[in-house]
Amino acid sequence: MLLWINGPHGGGKTQTAHEIRRRLPGSVVCDPEHIGFGLLRTLPPALRADFQDLAAWRQGVVETLDLALTRHDGVVIAPMTVTDPRCFAETVGALRERGHDVHHFTLLAERETVLRRLRERRVGRLLRRVTRRARPAGESWAVRRLDHCLERLREPEFAEHLWTDRTSVPKTADRIAVLAGLTLRPNTEGALRTRLRQARVGLRHVRFD
Repeated sequence: MLLWINGPHGGGKTQTAHEIRRRLPGSVVCDPEHIGFGLLRTLPPALRADFQDLAAWRQGVVETLDLALTRHDGVVIAPMTVTDPRCFAETVGALRERGHDVHHFTLLAERETVLRRLRERRVGRLLRRVTRRARPAGESWAVRRLDHCLERLREPEFAEHLWTDRTSVPKTADRIAVLAGLTLRPNTEGALRTRLRQARVGLRHVRFD
């Protein structure tokens, strides 16, 4: 089974994916962004744009997730923003055509909620300054794309929609599990430990290039 977790940048996809992995034995997170970053790093800086425009990314995502779903004995979780219907068809749709059990969820939130979450990533910008390896098109790109993402992702083709403004990451993970027919281990950790663990997840996913 594949759980594809969609949503705007700052919508909680990565945190939710890792929460499910933590509480679902045998599951694994396969992040399609890593394929895109690798493709961009092979190009001259002037040619680096949206990797989703590259056919190689769309094909690579399908081949990689197809392999994981075929060979891995457990649930595969893919946190990835996709708003273009053609790209959606060539990734999520293509995996369904190959016979895989794909459950797609879109995490949504009000604009101000997403902007607040993006502002909380300032620690990532600080780390990039410290290492003098700033990424020029960082979160400002996410903010510029936010209205487009929220508008497109509300469309019926991107259901199942889950609103997360007043819901914690563990509760969002619980909801996804119920809809997908999965059983997660109980969430027994306290609020402080949850915040610390989520901070570690966030730091591991700061981009330095």
